[in-house]
Amino acid sequence: MTGQGEPARHVPVLLAEVLAALAPRPGGRYLDGTFGAGGYSRAILDAAPHSILLGLDRDPSAIAGGADLVAAMAGRLTLSQARFGDLAAEAERFRMVPLDGVVLDIGVSSMQIDQPERGFSFRFDGPLDMRMSGDGQSAADIVNEAEEGLLANIFYHYGEERRSRAVARAVVEARRRAPLGTTKQLADLVAGIVRGEPGGAHPATRVFQALRIAVNDELGELVRALHAAEAVLKPGGRLVVVTFHSLEDRIVKQFLAERSGRVPAGSRHAPAAAVAQPTFRLVERGAVAPSEAEMRSNPRARSAKLRAAERNEAPPRRAEAGLVALAGIPDPAPRRRS
Repeated sequence: MTGQGEPARHVPVLLAEVLAALAPRPGGRYLDGTFGAGGYSRAILDAAPHSILLGLDRDPSAIAGGADLVAAMAGRLTLSQARFGDLAAEAERFRMVPLDGVVLDIGVSSMQIDQPERGFSFRFDGPLDMRMSGDGQSAADIVNEAEEGLLANIFYHYGEERRSRAVARAVVEARRRAPLGTTKQLADLVAGIVRGEPGGAHPATRVFQALRIAVNDELGELVRALHAAEAVLKPGGRLVVVTFHSLEDRIVKQFLAERSGRVPAGSRHAPAAAVAQPTFRLVERGAVAPSEAEMRSNPRARSAKLRAAERNEAPPRRAEAGLVALAGIPDPAPRRRS
């Protein structure tokens, strides 16, 4: 936060590394699937003269906030309120296909976290909402309506919360007395069950992350966006993805490994299946992490990882079932009858 209680200015993470991986070309066509405050979009357009860019964001406030940048770019920037999982359809709608590059910055933005009324953070007391687009099921709906087994699976699979069952049980017990409606109510409840480490993250961090991912289907959107980018990038076009936690990075890593032909070899017990033709070439063998200087100046960058790949001429492939499964929540096990 800055002085007078104003939100800190949003700083794009790994900006120099994103530009290096994307390699914007003069006159190229680009898509920023997570426009946010426009940091990547502005940098791409500044780096590539005569290029044009389509920016997507499901948050209407982000689209409204980008009006000045749209005006400043004088026809080179178009914004659309849409999910990044729909980027192929949006690129077709705005006649941007084929694309020279797609960039995705996955997760919640600091602007959303700094608005108490959005309910993304336990730092402020606000409604338990967490909806990026403002419609559909809220975090309060899930907390107060989902059955105990599903809640536990959400907290465990999307938040990697080890005490997921205990937290889910406490939520169900609490909502029998009165619905949970605010971020403080939920954070206090979780803090009574999950032990915090001295100097570590708040005990409710993983539960809030899990609910946010579930409310916005973030991992499902990521899987759809990766396949969509494969469909609309031209040969030589680049896909650059910045992630902020292991669940996101696992999906991106697995997608790029499969699409670049870097798949495990078979054994005499399990011969390798016929390997489909690669559709991407890895730009970097592994993930790119932020520098020590960036992590010191921008704490949000600490968990960031960048992965990038270049499209080739092979036709796009069907969605990987394994990736779709990674993005979902297992069904709760049926309760045993006593």
